Amino acid sequence: MNADQGFLSKTMRAAVLTGPKALEIVEAPLPQPDAGEVRVKLEGCGVCASNVEPWHGQPWSTYPGDAGGLGHEGWGVVDAVGDGVSELAQGDRVVFLAGHSFAEYDVAPATGVVKLPPQLADKPFPGEPLGCAFNIFRRADIQAGQTVAIVGIGFLGAVLTRLATDAGAKVIAISRRASSLDLARHYGAAETIPMDDHWRIIESVKAVTGEALCERVIECVGYQWPLDLAGELVGFGGKLVVAGYHQDGPRQVNMQMWNWKGIDVINAHERDPAVNLRGLQEAVDAVASGRFDPAPLYTHTYPLERLDEALDATRDKPDGFVKALVKL
Repeated sequence: MNADQGFLSKTMRAAVLTGPKALEIVEAPLPQPDAGEVRVKLEGCGVCASNVEPWHGQPWSTYPGDAGGLGHEGWGVVDAVGDGVSELAQGDRVVFLAGHSFAEYDVAPATGVVKLPPQLADKPFPGEPLGCAFNIFRRADIQAGQTVAIVGIGFLGAVLTRLATDAGAKVIAISRRASSLDLARHYGAAETIPMDDHWRIIESVKAVTGEALCERVIECVGYQWPLDLAGELVGFGGKLVVAGYHQDGPRQVNMQMWNWKGIDVINAHERDPAVNLRGLQEAVDAVASGRFDPAPLYTHTYPLERLDEALDATRDKPDGFVKALVKL
């Protein structure tokens, strides 16, 4: 353990969720890395759409939350290492998988950390959602020549639009806002359809595909109607990929239709740390090489003291909004 890790009384600024739509910035104890862990001085953390429901409060929510809790899209510089860590050192700029990053410091297992190469110096890197997109893309098994509908073009849908297009698929992007459809076209969508009328969307997709519908449909919203719509758009023997985070309650599905069409349904959420790390490393490599440019997705930036505004923007999605970053 490094000598400067002995100051257990040192504190840090951290956001604490104290109740529904209630945040406080407090002085919290500075976390200390255990064996196999590193401490990261955060440069920033992305705000995830999954933060919105806890922010508003759910029946199962408890308060106060942990210091820095909800923040899981952090990046920064290693400032202390625990015993047994040899592959990382103080001063390494990294992206990592941990869950208390709405704070000045967070601690992560060394096995959940990826070094950021020089090509990414000074660039923001909310790694967890980028890695998530790469893992979803792998699970979707998209092949050249397929038609892929992506329902919901936010951060995740935009990344998947680019990955699917690069794989040689024809992407139909379906989203509510005109700015989202513009973003989809920027990332290579061949067709864009406003997400307004259920049956009109289905007929539009039929017109594009010659009635065959789509070999792959990726649902990226996390609500009942987009899931219903996504199921309708899958062709016979195709795959419905559920990428939206359905955390606000149970869902109903049209099993009769799913059975009739013989579709595969893939829940593209990963909980294996090794799989999550692989996606994170793939994302770092893709951005560093220039294969993917996420810069247009980082549309709004807030200081930690305005995290509440960042959460509200993530919920309300003002014109042009894609993702909020909290700078630390």
